[in-house]
Amino acid sequence: MRWLVKGGRVVDPASGIDQAADILIEEGKIAALIPVLKDGSKDHSEPMTEEINPENTVAILKAKGKLVVPGLIDMHVHLREPGFERKETIATGTRAAARGGFTSVACMPNTKPVADNRSVLEFIQRQAQLTAKVHVYPIAAITKGSRGEELSEMGDLIAGGAVAFSDDGRPVMNTRVMRLALEYARIGDWPIISHCEDLNLAAEGQMNEGYWSMLLGLQGIPNTAEETMVARDIMLAEMTGARLHIAHVSTAGSVQLIREAKSRGVRVSAEVTPHHLVLTDEAVVGYSTFTKVNPPLRAEKDRQALLEGLVDGTIEVIATDHAPHTLEEKDCEYGYAPFGISGLETALPLVWSELVEKKVLSLEKLITCMTVNPARILGLNRGSLMVGAAADITVIDPDLEQVVKVADFVSRGKNSPFEGKKLKGWPVATMVAGQLVMQDGQII
Repeated sequence: MRWLVKGGRVVDPASGIDQAADILIEEGKIAALIPVLKDGSKDHSEPMTEEINPENTVAILKAKGKLVVPGLIDMHVHLREPGFERKETIATGTRAAARGGFTSVACMPNTKPVADNRSVLEFIQRQAQLTAKVHVYPIAAITKGSRGEELSEMGDLIAGGAVAFSDDGRPVMNTRVMRLALEYARIGDWPIISHCEDLNLAAEGQMNEGYWSMLLGLQGIPNTAEETMVARDIMLAEMTGARLHIAHVSTAGSVQLIREAKSRGVRVSAEVTPHHLVLTDEAVVGYSTFTKVNPPLRAEKDRQALLEGLVDGTIEVIATDHAPHTLEEKDCEYGYAPFGISGLETALPLVWSELVEKKVLSLEKLITCMTVNPARILGLNRGSLMVGAAADITVIDPDLEQVVKVADFVSRGKNSPFEGKKLKGWPVATMVAGQLVMQDGQII
């Protein structure tokens, strides 16, 4: 099917485009970008692919007054399948992604069985082909069973479709094993995504260690539980020359460690979640288990450091760490609830409302952090609207204000602390390989 995305402001940081234009889509790819002049006419100085009037031969997606950007990429989600389908499936998770404006997701390996072998990767990819609404890229486990003891067959997993390695959900506590993982990954220049947490320091902690944990009587997780492992993994990356990506950074100390490592030329990148950018540990007051995440929501000084790191490029990616759970699992005492927030369907309006609207982050920087950078880190041929690129497109209404209604989530995970929050800047259309999969919040 041929489409014309008509009248929007096209913002594509990968090619430096920011202008009013129509986008012609043919056979799932960007066929032409037709600039619209200030008087409303079109600039045909550059020839189109065919001598036709596209408006008479294609379906029209009206985008006047809206932003047209490369399809958003989330490099950190938990789709739960296989093994935990009561929480989420590839079908429901990718529908949630499409509703949130994402056209590509990379799924973590903490499934059951763990994605530490080729057969599990093949199952995930087969299910994605049958049921997914967006592109699905599997991340394989660093170690067998994610137990941190023995390396997985990394070369075979890459051949089987893995785009990176991580034991996310658990850290690789054994330093020698982590060194070996980085050394092997260096051979193929594959990224290692590290969940930085010293389990001995974190102990049985439930939230950030500080004023609010003391007041609420909950066991705290100190900042150093993250920072000691960030420091260790940076040193190992520096030693091996491998590519290291730090998942869900949450503390000021971690930001500074990454900033200093970058200045020395260490091949390290980092991501931050929307919930760590907009919430602090004060949100735990009231003991809502929807605020229980790992790493925990930190203090305001940490949140400010995360924002600064995003602005200066220390942190390159915004990723959701979408971690759906059943309501039954979350409906218990705080200490017994699992960690995690269902984040795909609120990520974009959260960062738009709190970062772009408040002039903390530029539009171009936001889009770069959610398209160009994750694509580069994972080696994906995505994140651009250049002619010839795959027609993965997100259309955003910057003026659309809506209240978050968790009951409307298409994800099986309804565990969100943002119920009832009024947000601005919602995605209103998602196209994947030239196919419209979401419009006005409805999955097509």
